[in-house]
Parts: sequence; C-alpha cells; structure tokens
Amino acid sequence: MKKWYHDYGLQARMMLTMFLLAAVYLFFLVILAVYVGVETYGLLILAAIFLLVQFFLSDRLVLWSMRGRIVSEQEEPRLHETVSRLCAIADLPKPKIAIVDSPVPNAFATGRSKGSALVAVTTSLKQKLSQPELEAVLAHELSHVKNRDMLVITIASFLSTLAFFLVRYMLFFGMGGRGRDRGANAAIIVWIISIVVWIVSYLLIQALSRYREFAADRGSAIITGNPSHLVSALMAISGMMERVPSQDLREVEGMNAFFIIPAISGKSVMNLFSTHPPIEARIRALEEMERRMEF
Repeated sequence: MKKWYHDYGLQARMMLTMFLLAAVYLFFLVILAVYVGVETYGLLILAAIFLLVQFFLSDRLVLWSMRGRIVSEQEEPRLHETVSRLCAIADLPKPKIAIVDSPVPNAFATGRSKGSALVAVTTSLKQKLSQPELEAVLAHELSHVKNRDMLVITIASFLSTLAFFLVRYMLFFGMGGRGRDRGANAAIIVWIISIVVWIVSYLLIQALSRYREFAADRGSAIITGNPSHLVSALMAISGMMERVPSQDLREVEGMNAFFIIPAISGKSVMNLFSTHPPIEARIRALEEMERRMEF
C-alpha cells in the first residue's frame, strides 16, 4: 500500500466549502424553526426518504440508468486483474465491476461505502485507451471510493434537497395557507429563504464536487505512481468526446456528476455550475504533482 499523501491546500478549500455549507444550512434550520408549519415537517421526511433511497440504491440506479451490466472475472479477466491490483495498492476491497455499452468514453464509481462500491467503464473507453491510461482512470474512480465521496455529497445535499422541495411545494400549492397576514408573510419568508438556500447550497456543492475531482486525480497519481498517465487519459477522453454525436451525449448527460469527464452536448458550460474542474486546471495540477514527485 502506498502512502496517501495529503494536499493540505486542497483539504483547506474543501473544509472551508463544507463550513460555509454548514453555516447556510444552520441559518436555514433556524428560519424553519421560527416559521415552520406541520406540512414542512412532512417535506423534511420526504427529503430524507428521497436521499436515503438515492444513497442505498445508488449503485443499482446508476447502473440501470446507464444500461450497464456487472461482469464476472471470466468475462473480463484483464479488467478484473487490473482493478484487483490497484485495490491492493490503495488498500481497498475489490468493488463490483461493470461494463456499459456506450460510444461515450467514460467511467464512474458509485456505492454507499467501500464494501458496496461499483466501478464501471464504457466499451468505448476500454477499447480506445492504452492500458496505462485505463489504469489511471480506474485509479481515479477507486480514489472516489476511498475518499467516500458518495457519502460526502449525499450528506451535503440533504438540506439543499429539502429547500428545493419547499420551493416547489409553495409554488404549486400557494404560500398563504397558514392564515391571513402573519401566516402568509411567514410562508413568503420561508419561500424566499428556501430559494436563496437552494441556490447558494447548489453552488457550494458544485464547488465541493470540483474539489473532490482534484482529490481523486491526486489519488490516481499516487496509486499508479505516474500522474502523466492520467494527463494522457484526460486529454484522450476529452478529444474523443468532441467526436461523439450530440444525441449520444444528451442520453447520458444526467450522469455527468459521476463521470470522470462530463459529457456535454453544448460547446461550453459555465465553470461555476460544473461538477468538474476544467480539464486544463486538472492537467496543470497533475503536472505540478509530477514535478514534485521527481524530487
């Protein structure tokens, strides 16, 4: 097992983001405690159920939505051998391995814990990357598992989901059902605060997701011992993505948060709203890490 070196600057940014997210949520809880109605507690329960289902069934739901299938060692011996070797280096239990028949070159990991993880690659990715590049991509996905990213993002999303439900509930069912003046005013306040919390927490969660992509890139470089392999893989996937028909990209865009590189059908996307850092920023970070590893 290799030593899991820490990037303290990256960790500090993640901690600051989580602190700001916690502060926003604490403010939201105080507002709910002051103005909450019985119906809002029902929404809280609904949001909790929604996220629990997402958390415990995420591997099945993601695989089903991608029309992937779990493959045995007899079906994909080389892929299983590669993952087993990388898991031994990363000190991880071996996850389930799946193949997705898709022209979109990509990979993803999901699962609520290290023991229930699933790592999947598309047929396009497996066919077009070299073995070192494929190993770097798989190591990136295993780093997500090791860092418990699914758990972190699910917890971070909880009150954001509640705020979203509140906005929709009050939009569809009205904001004046709890009385005349005071009740209507309280409902309007909760609705406005819910919108603000939803937007701010969404931006913070996207930032947290981008930081965790940097962390997974770093983990891949540590596991493989060669950051340049992931640089090569990212450049290759990005180049191949540009040649994938827009219709194929649109079919999988809903899974972008899970992919190593998002499948974007448009020409550009605002970095502020992206779940991933720009490829150029990821490559710069990996090249800087490689220079440090040489000393």
